[in-house]
Amino acid sequence: MRNLRLLLSYDGADFAGWQVQPGRATVQGSLASAIGRLTGENVLPQSSGRTDAGVHALAQVATFATESPIPPENWLNALNGILPASIRVLEVTEAAPEFHARKSARAKTYRYRIHRAAICPPFLARYVWHYPYPLEESAMVAAAGVVVGKHDFTSFAAVDPERVERMADPENLHTSNVRKIFSSNWAREGEELIYTVRGSGFLHHMVRNLVGTFLQIGKGTVSLEDLRGILDARARSAAGPTAPARGLYLVEVEY
Repeated sequence: MRNLRLLLSYDGADFAGWQVQPGRATVQGSLASAIGRLTGENVLPQSSGRTDAGVHALAQVATFATESPIPPENWLNALNGILPASIRVLEVTEAAPEFHARKSARAKTYRYRIHRAAICPPFLARYVWHYPYPLEESAMVAAAGVVVGKHDFTSFAAVDPERVERMADPENLHTSNVRKIFSSNWAREGEELIYTVRGSGFLHHMVRNLVGTFLQIGKGTVSLEDLRGILDARARSAAGPTAPARGLYLVEVEY
């Protein structure tokens, strides 16, 4: 039995997220189907994290076990020949038997794109949050650093139906809503305001809820002091709305 590690990129716009769901197109389902066509095996690849419907990935990592003797370089071409064009396998390598895409991860980086121009080009609409309204962007830049460090991010976590399953896993270190954020910043790149955050791990909808709250700071309805209070409140109702999925990208997973 071999343990193969895949590096994937995908356009999440047409998928109901990573995880297999009956009757719906998902990244995991598409990948499992492609592997099954190649080997005849019933395999369910595991990823570093289950991205939501509409969320994109530049470098998702997935692992699966197989008895197939197909060399890694042949896997690459064969999978890309079967998968839809919206999913590309960038790399296939042999991994140690104990390597697991999620459990072995040490840090992840996400990026969120907000398009600030009056008109959003139609070819960008699926990949950014178009927000042309007034914002004090400097306030958002200043606020980003407030979340750096180890905090309980309950205020920014959606109710996660899989949390009970994860907490029951003795090998899962993330059994609370405490996460460590290594860096958090907003930057202007042309017509886009981009949020980049790197952390030990992220809760369900956490990045999108952070973005929605930062936007309220840009609108002037939430202050820096309010943001600190939101963190301390440990209540989802205290934070801002959830930003749309289409602007979010998984950029990197570190091991």
